[in-house]
Amino acid sequence: MLHFLCRRARPRTDAPEPGLKALLRKSPAEIEALLAGDPAQAARWVQAAARAGLGAAQLRLGRMKLEGAGLPKDEAGAWRWFMVAARDGDAEAMNMVGRCHENGWGVPLDFAQAAIWYRRAAERDEPWAQYNLGHLLLDGNGVARDYAAALAWYQRAAAQGHARAMNLVAVCHENGWGTPRSPAHAVAWYRRSAEAGYFRGAYNYATLLLAAGRFIEAKAWFRRAATHGTPAVQARVEAVLAQL
Repeated sequence: MLHFLCRRARPRTDAPEPGLKALLRKSPAEIEALLAGDPAQAARWVQAAARAGLGAAQLRLGRMKLEGAGLPKDEAGAWRWFMVAARDGDAEAMNMVGRCHENGWGVPLDFAQAAIWYRRAAERDEPWAQYNLGHLLLDGNGVARDYAAALAWYQRAAAQGHARAMNLVAVCHENGWGTPRSPAHAVAWYRRSAEAGYFRGAYNYATLLLAAGRFIEAKAWFRRAATHGTPAVQARVEAVLAQL
């Protein structure tokens, strides 16, 4: 990483910023620690590294501006830094550009543009982009609705361990979206999602266990879903458990 910083910083003709001078004197391990640290402490270093051309720092700077973490919230500024990193080929940044377009963060809401950027990142095997592109295809937002293509992208993300994508693979099998309806495949994928720690996967798996009369197992998975779930899921679990 340090070599990359030095190589990208040399073409500057103006004097380096104080933060960049200090950054270039540090070891790669020290740089990693600085950029990954507490946002309030890391902000100076992240900005220096981003301006020096380090893609990981550009991505983190975009996230910090988007969330208002360590820096004032600035959605338009976040989008600009994501674009800088995306144009250099960073797949995670491409996914974040897509999210900005999908949610209207710093740019007008535009599902078609979101789909373009998600696809670019998805084709580079970025699992979140594959998952996000699957959603647009499933709902027909910005692209023609295509259940089979949505399932294919969910499966590619799931193959990389993406727990939320596993849950959507199960949903597709349960409902027959893009594939013949298969309760057995749905159960298997919900279980994989649940075991990977996703609360919706746990809730859906518990629901199918309950329907199959496997009450003890269902209760255990409902409780796991409630532990990590949203207030709405917790309320649903409490209602179900109260009847068992």
